[in-house]
Parts: sequence; C-alpha cells; structure tokens
Amino acid sequence: MLTHRHSPHWLRHSARWPGILVLVVLALFSPPLLAAGAGELDLTYSLSGFTAVMLFLVAYGLVMAEEQLHMRKSKPVLVAAGLIWMLIGWIYVQEGLPDAVEHAFSATLLEYTELLLFLLVAMTYVNAMEERRVFDKLRAWMVETGFSYRTLFWITGVLAFWISTVANNLTTAMLMCAVVLKVAEGDKRFINLCCVNIVVASNAGGAFSPFGDITTLMVWQAKLVEFQEFFELLGPSLVNYLLPALVMSAFIRNRKPGSLEEAVWLKRGARRIVFLFLLTVVIAVLCHTVLNLPPALGMMMGLGFLQFFGYYLRRSLPRSLARKRTRYSQRGDWRKLESLGSVVPFDVFTRIARSEWDTLLFFYGVVMSVGGLGFMGYLALLSESLYAGWDPTWANIVLGVVSAVVDNIPVMFAVISMEPDMSMGNWLLITLTAGVGGSLLSVGSAAGVALMGQARGIYTFGGHMRWAPVIALGYVGSVLMHLWLNAESFNVFH
Repeated sequence: MLTHRHSPHWLRHSARWPGILVLVVLALFSPPLLAAGAGELDLTYSLSGFTAVMLFLVAYGLVMAEEQLHMRKSKPVLVAAGLIWMLIGWIYVQEGLPDAVEHAFSATLLEYTELLLFLLVAMTYVNAMEERRVFDKLRAWMVETGFSYRTLFWITGVLAFWISTVANNLTTAMLMCAVVLKVAEGDKRFINLCCVNIVVASNAGGAFSPFGDITTLMVWQAKLVEFQEFFELLGPSLVNYLLPALVMSAFIRNRKPGSLEEAVWLKRGARRIVFLFLLTVVIAVLCHTVLNLPPALGMMMGLGFLQFFGYYLRRSLPRSLARKRTRYSQRGDWRKLESLGSVVPFDVFTRIARSEWDTLLFFYGVVMSVGGLGFMGYLALLSESLYAGWDPTWANIVLGVVSAVVDNIPVMFAVISMEPDMSMGNWLLITLTAGVGGSLLSVGSAAGVALMGQARGIYTFGGHMRWAPVIALGYVGSVLMHLWLNAESFNVFH
C-alpha cells in the first residue's frame, strides 16, 4: 500500500537513479532495525521491504487488468501474500524471532477467518434464495407489469439501493441488470444508462449497512462503528444515489417497452428461507452488540438452521410432489405438472459451492498481503504521512476517490490496520467514501466489473465514464451531507 505520494521522499525523484542505486545497495547491507518498544523489526527501508511492496504492486496490477487478461483476480494476490509472509518469516528466523512472526500471521488470519465465515453464510443464503427462485419471481413481476422506461429506471435503482443493504452489491446489481436486459432488449443507450444507475445505487445502498459491503462489515467487526451508528449514513447515501439519478432520468425518452410474459413460480420453502436469513441476521447482530461475540458466531448458527431446513425439504419432497401431481391433474394445469419432473432436492452444500470463491480468496490475498506490509512497518509510515500530514477529513475524502481505481477492500483494510486516531464522524466518513467512491469508474467496484461482463458491449468503461461528472456530483453531495447532518459525530472519539 505504499503509494507514490506517500513513499519515502527520495523515491519520488525517479530521475535520480544513481542516488537510488547507492541507497538500495546500502539497504542490502544495513541490518533490520528493532521498532521501539514493539519487539518488531522495522523493514520499511530494507531491500526485503521494497521487494514486498513491489510484489504487492505487481499482483495488484494484474488484478486491475483482470478484464484484459481474463484471469481471476484471486490468483496474483494469493501468490503475493504467500511470498510476502515467507520473506518476513525468513528474516525473523534469521534474527531469532520466529514466535513474533507466527503470532502476527495468526492474528491477521483470525481477522480474515471471522469475515470469511460471515460472508460465506451470507452468500449461501443468497444462493439458496436464488435457487428457490425468489429473485426470478421479483424479476418476472417487474417484466410483466409493463412499466415505462423512466419508471423502470427508478424501480431498478431504488430496489438496487435497498436490496444491497442485506445482499451484497454484486448480486443485487446483476439481478437488476437482468431485468433491464430482458425488458429493454436492443435499446443500448437505455441499458447503459440503467446499468450506471444500478451500480451507483447498489454501492450507495451498501454504504450505510453493516451487511451491505465487505468494507462496512470490516468496520463493524473491528468495533469501530456500532451497528446502529451506520444508519447515520442513510441520508448521505441517499444523496449519493439520488443526485446522479435525477440528472440521468432527464435523458430518458419516456416510452413503454413491448409487453412480455414470463411465468415464474416460487419453489417450496422460498419464503421460509427468506425468514431464516432475516432471523440469522438478527442473531448475528445480537451476538455482536449484546454478547460481545463475533457476528460470525450468529451467522454460522444460521447456517445450521438452513441445513436443518434443507434436511426437512429433502425428506418431505416425495410427499410434496405426490400432492402437487394430484392437485395439478385435477386442475388440468399441465405446464406446472410437467415442471415437477425437473425438481431437484435442495442441497445446502451445493449452495455453499456456488459462493463467490474468487472474491473470498481475493479477500484473503489482500488481507494477508496488507497485513504483512503492515507488520513490516509500511502502514505506520503511511498513516504518519497521510493522517498526521493531512486533516483526517481530507485524507478520507481522497481515499474514497482512490477506491475508484484501487479496490475498496485493501483501502479500508489498510485504514483499519493503521488505526488512526479519528472521531466517529471520520470513521463514518471513510466508510461512506470507500463504499461509494468505487462508483466513479465502472472498474471501481465489483458491481461495475460484473455488469461490464453481463451487458458486454453495451455497458462499457467509456459509457460509464460519460456520466462520471454527474456521479462525482453525488459523491461530493454525500460528503457535504454527512459533514452537515452528522457534524456532532466529529466530536465523538472511541
């Protein structure tokens, strides 16, 4: 995470290669320094430290080129994380401090594991609801209702905003995009505009909920912001979505698409799975706020509920099919009767297997890589340069813009690892800016990248970029709304 601006001052003068070469040679032979009172080696100005930074930058360069290389983003960061920690381990063993590096690695791994279990259960429930056709039913209702283009623009945006508070923004964006592609088939201009709106809405909706995005979940689990305090960002998040949407909606020709019919039936147990998911979320919140236990405990308990319900669905399937065959035969509903032949028993582990493993493994690689760089001393150096040199408010606003280019996960994890002395208002600000800053570019968030693949050739980087000034207006508006609406929180420190 050592950026060009915050690197050691002599690294900024790229034209002075002879001086840099001398310093690198000196770094080869300079022994690691012991950080005062920390029992850790300061490796920030050593060759091993520079090597670790380069490994991470190269890996992240490959991540950013995912669309061009057609290579999953988890691959390079997994390798980088392994090499960085092996490099640290080698140095600490040579210095006779093997226990220190083992403890540091275990602590970083524990942070990731808690988040992994939480996300895995949430993804499993979302996949289960998808398999039970909950989202298909919602999409079919929107297709059949016959909304006008402008109404469809607002409905998909509003639903993306609210659904992303409990489901991840990636799933939400893809669901809404499927609706738009189905209804407005062939109207590329409208589809591109709707996709931009959906990306902005899903990122904004996830910014004020602990469950809406990985970054908000990280802040909540680190106990930097309490569950109810996230809702102070509702107003700024609405501004972030509504300002661009109001401008973009003025460019829509208000006509109706052709009528479509799509019959979709919910599978057995769909509503009960939605209820179990909401119950699981409540238990996770209570575990964290009342019992002071990790939210992952409540989520894993909820996974047990889903497994028990899956067991019930499998055991009762033959009786259910027999009743439905009799009922549909009496009604003469041959289409539904024929569909019973394709019924597959519900399997929880199939839903787990369909989780976004590339995202989860990418998350591991980022957390462990940034954790390793922090253990070497770079996060302390970055924190001193950024938060000691700047006002925290400006630093958080700039980091939000940076998250449009660099994924918001490493940005947020780096800030949490730095632990700058900030007010509650500033912790909420970095949560907001890291969440919505990715909307500035199509490649700035998982939702944008996914929709470029789903609406390939229609929703593009350039198509999103045309609306960047309008999206930036929403970004500035949300920051100003937070500074005004939650001014008192800037005087509250944890």
